[in-house]
Order: sequence, then structure tokens, then C-alpha cells
Amino acid sequence: MTVATNNDLRERAAERFTQLGWPTPRIEEWRYTNLANVAKTAWRTDDAPAVIETPATLAGRATVEYLFVNGHLVRTTGPALQQAEAERVGQLADFESHAMIALNAAQMQDGARIRVPDNLVSDGFIHLLFVGSGDGIWSHPRNVIDVGRNAQVRIVETFVGTGSYFTNAVTEIFAGEGSVVDHTKVTCEGEAATHVGSVHVRQERASSVTLRSISVGGALIRSDVYAALTGEGASVVLDGLFAGAGRQHIDNHTVIDHVSPHCDSLELYKGILDDEARGVFDGRIIVRPHASKTASKQSNHNLLLSGTAIVDSKPTLEIHNDDVKCNHGSTIGQLDEEALFYLRSRGIGEAEARNLLVYAFAGEIVDRIKVEPVREQIRRALFRAIPARMPERRENRR
Repeated sequence: MTVATNNDLRERAAERFTQLGWPTPRIEEWRYTNLANVAKTAWRTDDAPAVIETPATLAGRATVEYLFVNGHLVRTTGPALQQAEAERVGQLADFESHAMIALNAAQMQDGARIRVPDNLVSDGFIHLLFVGSGDGIWSHPRNVIDVGRNAQVRIVETFVGTGSYFTNAVTEIFAGEGSVVDHTKVTCEGEAATHVGSVHVRQERASSVTLRSISVGGALIRSDVYAALTGEGASVVLDGLFAGAGRQHIDNHTVIDHVSPHCDSLELYKGILDDEARGVFDGRIIVRPHASKTASKQSNHNLLLSGTAIVDSKPTLEIHNDDVKCNHGSTIGQLDEEALFYLRSRGIGEAEARNLLVYAFAGEIVDRIKVEPVREQIRRALFRAIPARMPERRENRR
């Protein structure tokens, strides 16, 4: 299940990356995220990766699981799936304007290339498991998911690993007319790793797509989502959850492009930040001139657990049609002291009470994940990412 070599695409992308260079904070879209340390590292590929056993595997629970190590497919568990056409690669992800997409296209390695036939309704889920391993290693997975007319599918991408590696991943999803697509991306990289990834979706008439982005691991994470509603009556849901502690940096950029009329979008991103972690939400909703009867709602809510955590929230509406219903909002706050007092007055300790409130805040996103083993993995990852805040822990940090 590999991406076919496309020398022309690689050459054009390599040339474009040379022209664009590594993104810097001088570029508005990278204002809050600095890749200077990544850019100056002499990265190398791992040409002979070994099969790595990892607790993140869902083999036996997923209908099909593909295991990639450092950008190479090393194992497939489950039946073979129909492959998407090679021509689909690069149709959605624009490397002309985005340097990291250009770098991915130039260095493209293995990835899932899946075609879901028309009218096929899949009861299970497909798991794409990407493992990074080693210091100074980079990988550039490229996934293409082509979902046919009236087909239904659930896909989970999971990113884990150990070491100071760099993952630069791109996924392109084609949602055919009347299709139903449920896609969840879980970024739980090693604590010294860097992850840059983007998911691109094009929706045809009456298609329904749910895109979830869960970021709970990695030193630096940049996660982009682009959804284009090109067919009339299409709908999209974007759910996001990012949780960071220590000095983690988690940057989320989303674009929902309402191209056609009578389309709906609903976006909710939540952030939980502790210690000196920094989070970013930059969400943009575009309503094109011909996209009448658009209904769109965008929300970003953030919970700061320390006085040194930072979040930058920038929800944006760009509307070029008057016949629409659109709104957006953003909140940044701390734990509700009244709710905390209520729990403690009933004999619950401080740390447990705080954890209950934090997990309740995250639960609105986590509980909507339809794949049960993935929900459990995310809950465990959150428990590791946001440890109990005992009073002595706060004193030791001063």
C-alpha cells in the first residue's frame, strides 16, 4: 500500500520548496510557530526500518491496520483493500503555496492509498499507524483516501514514537456524492519529536464528513485541516482537542471553504494547557459569493491550568454572501472554582476534583469518537499528558 513514484510531481515540488524555503514566523500563517531548529537539523531517512511492536497497535480490532515505521510500510494486518488511482496524489494538497506540503511531495515515502467502492458501507474501521523511531530521522508519509458515491468508511490515523525525529505527513480525502466519512487523527508523538501534518478534504454533493484532530504528544505539533465543500448540500464537522504540558507547543490551523450553496459546517476545538505549554487555534471559515444558504458555527474554548500557559485564539469568518447564518466565538479561562469547591465539599481530594473537571471539559470531544478502542487510547494519553496538579507540585515548580 505505497504511493507510486511520480517523478514530475517530486521534481516540481522540490523546486518549489527551494523557492519557498522553510516557513518562518514572518509568514502570517506561521506567526506563532518557529521551525528554526527543525530547519537547521541535518535530517536523514531510514531506508531499512525494522518492524516495531507498539501498544498503539489496534491489529485484530481494526478491519485493516497498516503499520508504517519512519515512513515505510512494514506490516499489513487484515484483508487487502482496493487502491486509489495514482493520479489522485497531489490533487488536493497545494504545494505551490505551502512549503511543508512541497517538502512532503518532494520527499514522499509510503502511505495508505485506499479506494472505497461506490455503495460500500464498512462496519469496522481502517487504522493507519505511523511510528517514528530514532534521533535525526525524518519521514514524509502521503495518504490518499478516495471514497466512492454513497460509501461509508471510518479511518483512524495514529502517530507515535520515541526519539527526536521529525514527521511531515499529508492526507488527501476525496468524499464522493452522498458518502459518509469519519476521519480521526491522533498525534501522540514522542516527547522530543516534531510533527507537521495536514489533512485535505474535497466534498461532493450531499456528502457528510467528520474530521477529528487530537494532539496530546510531541515537543512541537503543527496540525492543519482544509475542508472544501464543493458540492451542494455537503456538510462537515471539525472536532479538535489539544492538550499540552511542560514546554509543548501545539499549533492548529483550520480552513473550511464553503464553495457551493446549502452547505453546513460545525467546528469545535478545545485546548487544555498546563505548565509553560503554548497552544494556537487559527480557524478560518470562507463563504464564497455563490454559497447562499450556508450555515456555519465555529467555536474555540481553552482551559489554562497554570499562570504560565499561553493560548492564542483567532477564529475568523470571511463572508461574501448575505444569505447565510454564520457565527464564531472563543473563550479562554481557568477551572471553575465554584465547581471545584462543590466537588471538594463532597469529600473529593483536590487533585481528583481538578482531574474530573479537566476530563469533563475534554469529554465533549472524546465522547463523540465512534471507535471505542480509540476513545480509550485517547483517554489514557490525556491522563499521561495532564498529570494531577497537587499543591506540592506547584510549589516545586516555583
